[in-house]
Order: sequence, then C-alpha cells, then structure tokens
Amino acid sequence: MHGWIIIDKPLGLGSTQVVSAVKRALREGGYPKRKVGHGGTLDPLASGVLPVAVGEATKLAGRMLDSDKIYDFTVRFGVETDTLDAEGREVATSDVRPTPAEAEVVLPRFTGPIEQVPPAFSALKVDGARAYDLARAGEEVTLASRSVVIHALTPHSQMASERLESLTLTAHVSKGTYIRSLARDIAHALGTVGHVTMLRRVKAGPFGLESAISLDKLNEAGKGRTLEDCLLPLRAGLDDIPALSLTPDQAGLLRQGQILAGIAKEDGQYFACLGETPIALVEALSGEVRVVRGFNL
Repeated sequence: MHGWIIIDKPLGLGSTQVVSAVKRALREGGYPKRKVGHGGTLDPLASGVLPVAVGEATKLAGRMLDSDKIYDFTVRFGVETDTLDAEGREVATSDVRPTPAEAEVVLPRFTGPIEQVPPAFSALKVDGARAYDLARAGEEVTLASRSVVIHALTPHSQMASERLESLTLTAHVSKGTYIRSLARDIAHALGTVGHVTMLRRVKAGPFGLESAISLDKLNEAGKGRTLEDCLLPLRAGLDDIPALSLTPDQAGLLRQGQILAGIAKEDGQYFACLGETPIALVEALSGEVRVVRGFNL
C-alpha cells in the first residue's frame, strides 16, 4: 500500500479529517500501518480533488503542493466578507453589478503573472501565529502581496444577462494562488465587491476528478478490504517526469545514497526504477545522478 488515494472531498470537512478517514479505512481493512498525508489543503467550504499519499508516496507530497491546480468557482457580487467566502461576516456592500461586456474586458487583466494579497483568514504565519487565528481574535492582519501565475481564467458559460449578480469561472493557477483573493480582486476591478460562494478543485497536479472517489466508496473499500482497487501507483504522482531504468548494481548504489557517474541523460529529474520497482526520484546533472527522494520498497 504505497501510492495515492484521490478523494473527492465533500463540503464541511477539513483536509486533515480526510486523512483521518483514509487511516481509518486502512485500519478497518487490516492493512499494514502506513504514513498518510495530503497533497494540498482544501478549506472546509471547498470541495473536490484532494490527493492523499499513502506510505512512500508521502515523500512526494511536497511536490504535489508545488503543482498547478484547476478550480471552478463562483463570485457573488455586491457583498464582501471578512473571510472572502460565504462563511464570513459582511464588511462591505455595493449596489454595482457589472455587465458581461465589463467582465470580458477585466478578466484578461488577471491572466498571466499577477500580484495578489492573501486573505487575512489563511494559514500563512504572521510572527509565528496563523493569520486566521489572529483574524478570528479580532486583530488586524496585514499580509504581503505575492507573485502568482494565472495560466487561464475562463467564464463557465456565456454571460447573457444585462447585469451579473454572480460569475462562475474556471481558473488554472500556480501554487500559492488564493481563489478567494482572486475573486475579491476581480470584483474590485469591476467597481464592486464580492465573495466566493462556490469553490471546487477539479485538478491537482496530474490528478483530476476522474480519479477521485467519495468518502462513502473509501469506507466501503476499507470494510471490504479492497482498498488496492482505489490506490493509484506511486508513479502516478510523477507522470510529468521521465523514467530512468536501472541495473541491479545501479539500484543498489542509489539505495545506499551514492552517486551514479557516466549516465548519458539530459539534466533534470527522473523517476528511477529497477524493473517495476520504484527506487528513487533522482536529479541528473552533467552525467551524474543523485538521489532527491529515495523509496524504501
């Protein structure tokens, strides 16, 4: 049991609760105890793709955090909340409702490299404390702007009404992007205010909704001892990285943390395997191969 279980996280649950559910399913199925971790937090008010790493795949969870994500989200115009979503307290209102033509002009401004200020209600740390803890305590939280990349931002359907009460978009974004901040900034650019009423992650790195299972199916698989059927291989988290086939001697050296010399490969990362057995995520540089993450399989 080393690999990925992709959960379609429901509303109302935090990411750590989903990790606990996977641990419980492993335990109920009588599987060997394994490390379990998630590959990217989803707020309780967000649903969708949550990659859960099992066993040696937990060594790749950091790569998943750095990967691009795709979200569907709806911004409702006219009300801004302190959390920038439907859970928060109203802090600003506006009677302005943008037209479809205005939205079509503004949206391209939010494609490509942009600067955004994260929400005060976020997990970022300020002087050692979580920003959301400070915000909930009533303290004023000031976070620095950050550079992110919006690869694509497209409306879900044709904007036919004369004035838009809300707008649903699909955003393909780089790591570190806050969709709540994006919604806030789009509303401000349209001369109004807004907040997110729906947020669904449809892709995280290589994993999409087509690979995701519900928590009900997870529980059934645990009780039925068929979790293997839900487990994607460790390799699935590295589908953008080429494979490097090893000889038994080379695999032995890498397992000992040694460097392979004289490897005729272009510089970059590789997924090193002995047959079908993953050995390590490696870095090739100037004909030498070094271990980035070794797998104990």
